[in-house]
Amino acid sequence: MERRSSSDEEDDRENLIPQNDDVKHLPPTTRSPFHIDDFHSTMRRRFHLHFNKRYLLAILLPLLILVLYFSTRNLFPSGLRFDRMRESELRALYLLRQQQLGLFSLWNNSQLETGNRSFVQSIAYLDDLKSALLKQISLTKEIQQVLLSSHRYGNLSEFQSNFQDPSLSGGYGFGRCGKVDQKMNERRTIEWKPKSNKYLFAICLSGQMSNHLICLEKHMFFAALLDRLLVIPSSKVDYQYNRVLDIDHINECFGRKVVVSFEEFSEAKKNHMHIDSFKCYFSLPQPCYVDEEHIKKLKSLGISMGNPEPAWVEDIKKPNKRTVQDVQSKFSSDDDVLAIGDIFYADVEQDWVMQPGGPLAHKCKTLIEPSRLILLTAQRFIQTFLGKNFVALHFRRHGFLKFCNAKRPSCFFPIPQAADCITRIVEKANAPVVYLSTDAAESETSLLQSLVVLGGKAVPLVKRPPHSSAEKWDALLYRHGLEDDSQVEAMLDKTICAMSSVFIGAPGSTFTEDILRLRKDWGSASLCDEYLCQGEDPNFVAENE
Repeated sequence: MERRSSSDEEDDRENLIPQNDDVKHLPPTTRSPFHIDDFHSTMRRRFHLHFNKRYLLAILLPLLILVLYFSTRNLFPSGLRFDRMRESELRALYLLRQQQLGLFSLWNNSQLETGNRSFVQSIAYLDDLKSALLKQISLTKEIQQVLLSSHRYGNLSEFQSNFQDPSLSGGYGFGRCGKVDQKMNERRTIEWKPKSNKYLFAICLSGQMSNHLICLEKHMFFAALLDRLLVIPSSKVDYQYNRVLDIDHINECFGRKVVVSFEEFSEAKKNHMHIDSFKCYFSLPQPCYVDEEHIKKLKSLGISMGNPEPAWVEDIKKPNKRTVQDVQSKFSSDDDVLAIGDIFYADVEQDWVMQPGGPLAHKCKTLIEPSRLILLTAQRFIQTFLGKNFVALHFRRHGFLKFCNAKRPSCFFPIPQAADCITRIVEKANAPVVYLSTDAAESETSLLQSLVVLGGKAVPLVKRPPHSSAEKWDALLYRHGLEDDSQVEAMLDKTICAMSSVFIGAPGSTFTEDILRLRKDWGSASLCDEYLCQGEDPNFVAENE
C-alpha cells in the first residue's frame, strides 16, 4: 500500500486533535470556589454513575464468563482431544524441522559453482532441484494434514478446501515416477498365421524358468517367421508350464491356434512323433545346445530324430546379430516337424523383439504372462499387504556373489550401500512400503530392514508370509492344488513386482529382466525403475579365489 500524502495526514490530525489556534477560541470555563450547589450536584452525578457501572458490571460479569466459556472451550480441549492436538503439534514441529534442514541443504547446493557443468549434468541438476522442491511442497502438505487431523469435528470441508494444491492440480503429483509412454501405436509387428500341419518343436535348456520363458518367446517369433505351430515342451523334459502360464490365453490373443501342448502334438501325430529336421541355430559349444541326457529324455517320450546338424557357425558366447531374412533363408523347410534347439542366446532383430508387446501382431498386452490364478492371487496379496503405491525390490543374493564378482564392475553390493540406494528410490517414489522378493538369508534381510530409514522412520520391507489358514489372499492357489510349488511362487513374486509403482531390479538376473518385460508390456513401467545402485560400483569387492 502507498504511503498517504502529507495533506491527508494533516487532515487526520485535525479531525482527532484540536490545533492550538482552535483552543484559543474556546469559551472560558473558570469556576468560582464558592459555587457549592454546583459542586454537590457534580458529586452526586459522579456517585450515581460509579454506582451504575458497578451494578452493570455485577450483572454482566457472569454473562461474560458464560460467553467466554462457550466460545473458548473448543480452543482448550481436554483429555484425549488435547493429547491428540499435542501429538499433532509435536509431529508438525518435527516436520517443520525436517523442512528447514531440507531447505538449507537446497540453498547450500544452489550456491555451488555450476558454470563448469556439462549439459547432461545441468539437466540432472534441474531434475534433482525439481524433485527437492516437490519434496518440500509435499512436506508442507503433510504438515497441514497433521495439524488438521486433530480437529476432526464439525463441518471442516470448506476449511480444508483452502489447503488443496492449486498449483499442482491435474495429476502432476509429488515426485518424478510417472509411467513410461511405451508408444504402442508405433509397434512394428508381423502376422503369425501358421500352417495347421507344420510344427516347430521348442527345446529350452539354459538356466532356470525365466530363461526358459525368454527362450519360448523367441521360439514364438521364429515360428511366426516360418509359418509353423509351436509345440510347448512336455513337463517330463521341462517345466510344468501349464501351472504358471495360460496356454489358451496365447491362442486367444491371436484368435487362432498358434501354440499346442505336447499332449495335443502327440495326439495329432499318433504313434509317429518324429522330428524331421533337427537344424541347429547354435553350433557351439555343442550342436543345438542340447546334451545327450536331453536327447535320451526326448526319445523316452517316443520321439525319433536324426542327429542335430548346425545351420551355421554360431557360438552362444559370441552370438552374431541376425536378421529375419537370415532366419527364413536358413530354417525354412517343407518338413512337417522342425527343431532348432535352445535359442535363449539368439540375437535376432533385438530392437524388434524387445519392443512392448513383442514383435507379433495380437490383441493382448503380452503373450507370455502369469496364469489367471496367479494374477488374482498377486492382486489379493497387494490389496492385503501393500496397497496401490509400493516399491518392489528383487534382491538376489544366493549364489550372486561369485557371479557378480566375475564381472567388471561387480554387481554385488554391501548391504549398507544397497540400503542407501533403496532409500533414495523410496524417497523419490514417495512410497510407504517395499515389497521384497529375495533369496537372501534372514541375517541379510534383517540388516537391510534396519538400514532402510526415511524421515526417521523405518520403511517396512514386506515378504510373502508362510501360508496361514487365517489369511485368504492365497486361497485360490490352495484350492487348485498349486501350493508349495517353487515355480508358482516364483511367478507370483514376478507378478507382484510387475504390478508395483516402481521396481528395483538385480543387474544380470533374467528374473529381473522378465519382470521388466511384463512391466513394459502391461504399461506399469515407471520412469524411476532401475537396477539396484544403478551407476555405482560396490564400495568394497572381495578378491577372487
